[in-house]
Amino acid sequence: MIVDVHGHITHPELFKRYPMPPALADIEGMLDRKSEAGIGVTIVGSPVGFGTMSKRGHDNYAQSADELKSFHEWLAETVRKHAPRLAAYAYTNPFGDSALLDQTAQTMRDGGFVGLIVNTSVGGEYLDSPRADEFFAMAAELGKPIFLHPPAEPVGSDSIEDFRLVEQVGRFMDVTVGLATLVFAGRLEQHPDLELVAATAGGAISLLAGRMDQAYQPRHWAGGGPPGGGPPPGAGPPGGAGPPGGGPPSGAPGDGPPGSGPPGGGPGADGPSGPPPMAQYTNKITQPPSTYLRRVYVDTANSSVPNHLANLELMGAGHMLFGTDSPPLATPLQDAIATVEGLPISAAEKQGILEHNARRLFGL
Repeated sequence: MIVDVHGHITHPELFKRYPMPPALADIEGMLDRKSEAGIGVTIVGSPVGFGTMSKRGHDNYAQSADELKSFHEWLAETVRKHAPRLAAYAYTNPFGDSALLDQTAQTMRDGGFVGLIVNTSVGGEYLDSPRADEFFAMAAELGKPIFLHPPAEPVGSDSIEDFRLVEQVGRFMDVTVGLATLVFAGRLEQHPDLELVAATAGGAISLLAGRMDQAYQPRHWAGGGPPGGGPPPGAGPPGGAGPPGGGPPSGAPGDGPPGSGPPGGGPGADGPSGPPPMAQYTNKITQPPSTYLRRVYVDTANSSVPNHLANLELMGAGHMLFGTDSPPLATPLQDAIATVEGLPISAAEKQGILEHNARRLFGL
């Protein structure tokens, strides 16, 4: 039976407060429709907790611990009622205080949830922020996957007038940039067992792996030198100083080939004054970004076949999970399944995407 790792349901009380797609309340109907399509398990979660994705300007992060506790009690009971066809993620604010994160950890330890769900940005701030350090440490200790879902209002959405573009473009881009910031912040290097699942097929991240590797070792400021290297041959370092975080300046005693500093450093000098401040950097990772991206899981909640082919090339079929984002989306279930079945991979790999990868990852 197929496992759908990306679905949503909503607490009945929220329908009294906010306009929402009716399908979010019809849990039994949703499960019956999916069963008819061959989907035996749906993992659901709320990317806004006791909030809403359908009202601009609403602060989804101003939820009390009591509200979230009540929400998760309802969600856990709903899962028990509909088992084994339903499983769930526990929601939290990754910028929450210690009390909230302690409550989240206890919710996970109490059972009933297969992973965590958080937004790829919170209030216009991505999760590379030091404010999320405590959350990632907690998640790593729990040993449960994190489902990265776009927020109701992604970064930059206040400059987009047409809400359809917020839903179908802005949120995909938030996942893309959010993943990039997590990789460059060293989250996956700091926590080598951390398992991330990116919604909406990871946005466009697989199309940008090469550019991220270029960003890791920008050559244009140092005249072609690799990451951490000094200035171009013959330029000489300003004031005898080496590059930020890198090895000795080019031409120093014991130096290797010109411009050959270690990957922790920034660009070398660009003329007498060096590169501008915005081009100076210190790497927080020791391998190219694409190395870490290959560890990320992605769902298939995107109808773009080229998107899936790019994910196959970068992450491989073993890191792809069937997902529909339904509800609330009125995704034609058979079409979503057919998209996976039409990929140019083996029958065993297709079945992995449709079922086995998720069962292994979430312990279903």
